[in-house]
Parts: sequence; structure tokens; C-alpha cells
Amino acid sequence: MAATAASSFSIVSYSPRAGASSLPQSRAQVVNFHSVPNFTGLRSSSLISGPDSSSFRKAALRGGSVMKCQTSDKTPYGFKIKASYKVAVLGAAGGIGQPLSLLIKMSPLVSTLHLYDIANVKGVAADLSHCNTPSQVRDFTGPSELADCLKDVNVVVIPAGVPRKPGMTRDDLFNINANIVKSLVEAVADNCPNAFIHIISNPVNSTVPIAAEVLKKKGVYDPKKLFGVTTLDVVRANTFVSQKKNLKLIDVDVPVIGGHAGITILPLLSKTKPSVNFTDEEIQELTVRIQNAGTEVVDAKAGAGSATLSMAYAAARFVESSLRALDGDGDVYECSFVESTLTDLPFFASRVKIGKNGLETVIESDLQGLTEYEEKALEALKTELKASIEKGVAFANKPAN
Repeated sequence: MAATAASSFSIVSYSPRAGASSLPQSRAQVVNFHSVPNFTGLRSSSLISGPDSSSFRKAALRGGSVMKCQTSDKTPYGFKIKASYKVAVLGAAGGIGQPLSLLIKMSPLVSTLHLYDIANVKGVAADLSHCNTPSQVRDFTGPSELADCLKDVNVVVIPAGVPRKPGMTRDDLFNINANIVKSLVEAVADNCPNAFIHIISNPVNSTVPIAAEVLKKKGVYDPKKLFGVTTLDVVRANTFVSQKKNLKLIDVDVPVIGGHAGITILPLLSKTKPSVNFTDEEIQELTVRIQNAGTEVVDAKAGAGSATLSMAYAAARFVESSLRALDGDGDVYECSFVESTLTDLPFFASRVKIGKNGLETVIESDLQGLTEYEEKALEALKTELKASIEKGVAFANKPAN
């Protein structure tokens, strides 16, 4: 299952606002939300104090972990907090799983970190357990220990599977990773059905529908708690736009919609914040680079792996956002591949608001006022995305041998 495989600052106290209104249990509400804050997974720099005020410091993962201060034992950060959430990483010994587990271990909101894999996870857990951050680390090896790993977990993150290799598409991974995701989500349904589920295993355009079908069969499907992690597309878009336009990275936010493979990845450059003008050539160049960025890394590693480190960073950002939402922060927005009525497709990646009970709102306004280029690209991606979704649903519902 395992894939082959910062600077100093302090955090000041922050009291999150109350969560948003509740929604029907069956489906997240789609709303016309015109005044969404410029949220990139990073908190305002005014909430962070320290000697280094660079954009990189502000963009560091811990810059996003502004939490509610509560009474507890003192931590190395010099103030009192209460780490109260349990996170499980399934596939923790892999190329994504190891750095992802390290970044999650850094979160002051995590009390317990469960690491699961079919092999080689004991050493990862032993190594991480030496880090002087609040969470306790436990390891679990093989299917016989999976139920214990998942007991009472709040957030389950699934990076398990084989990595991409040169010449492989995400669909080439399908048969192996689809089975892995199916079996792991079955265990999640049996042992922590109320947990937020973050699907990283590719092809996300198919593995998320597989997970949904598995949960439906188990009678525990809550579309508000199933997320395909497409954050890496946003991270890349923000980085590439910042570099191209010489913008301060902390200020850049580019929504990315559609799916998480090739042309299904559609950065909405016209919606970039701060507002910036692009030439037609720049739009084409940036869009293609964002869509093919995974292949860029696979080729650069020349057979030695895929985009493991940037994926781990992006996934940890999404975990931190989910934990902040669970902790009562009412201002959490991320892009994610979720069940959606935003288009005629059953699943679609777009900006969403996350609250204590999961997905609260899908940001409808992002699809309004698109450029002609974006409109055409949106229509063009639908055929491929529809086929990937249907492939996942068919796999999940095929009769057992």
C-alpha cells in the first residue's frame, strides 16, 4: 500500500467566529455567495507574530493553524491550548504518507495521530513520536489492526496506493488504487462513519465516487463529509501565478474547479485575487502548466516517484482547514471535489465552505461571469470528468467475484 517513496515564529490567540447555519442532512446547500473572503488556507498575517515577516513564513503550514486557546498543559509554543482531535492517515509509510504525517504531527489541534499501512509503519511512528508536539502517535499494521486505528477518529486521510511513474496517467493507476480505496472506506464506514474523509488516492475523479458508493451501501453516506483533496491544484495555481506576475504569494488566491486530472483541472484565472490581467498567451501557458504540473514532477524525478512533498503539503493544509472548521472557525474555505449540484455532473471541484458538520455551502458565484476561454474549457472537461465518475461508480457496484 505504501507508495515508493521552517522558519521560527509564534502564534497568538484567536477566537473563531460561530459557525454558519445548519443545512439539510441529505445534501449540502448550493448558495449564491458573492462576498467570499480571499481565503487561501492561510490566516491573516496580523494573526501571526514573529521576527520573520516574509511571504514564505506566512505561507508556511503552521501559519494556517491559528487556534482557539483553551486550558491545557503548556506546549513548546509558550501558550496554553487544547489539542482535541484524532486524525488517522491510511497509507502513512508511503511517499506522501510520511511527510503528510509529519505535517499533521505539527498541528496543535491534533491530540492523537494514528498511522496505518500494510508494512513499514512502526518505524515511521517511532520517528514521529520523538517530535515535541502535543499529539500522541500510534502505529497500526495490516487489515487486522485497521479497525482499532479508526476507532473514534475525527478525520481520516487516505493517501494509500501506488504512485505515478513516467508515462503513466491517473487512469493507469485505477485498478490498483480503486481496490485499495474501496477496502479502506469500507473499514471507515464500519468504525468511524461520522469522520471527515479526505481522499488523496488517484484517480480522485473516480476514487471519490467509489468511496461514496461504498458508504451508501453501508448506509452511512453523508455527502457533507466526503472530500476529494484537490488542494494541490490550488497551491500550484497560486505559486505559478505569483511567480509569473511577481505578486506576494500570501495575497494570491486562484480558485480551481472541475476535477483533479489533466484537462479536468480548470484554474479560473479571471477570478484571481488580487485582480490581475493576463494576456491570452499567459492564460494558455499557466492553464496548461497547472494541468500538467504532476507530470512535470514525475518526469523530473525520472522514475523515482511522483509529487509526494507538494501533495503532502497541500493535503496537510486541507486537514488543518478541516480541524479549524471542527473547532468552530466559521471562516474556512477550500477547493474540493465533492458531491455537487453546481453543474450537471454529480461530483465537481469548486470552492466550498467547511463547518463543524462538514461541507456547508458550495460557492456558486465562482462559475458566474467566466471568460469565453473558461466557458469553453468548462464544457470541454465535462465529458472526461463524467466518464471518470461513471467508471468509479461502476467499479464500486460491480458484483463480487
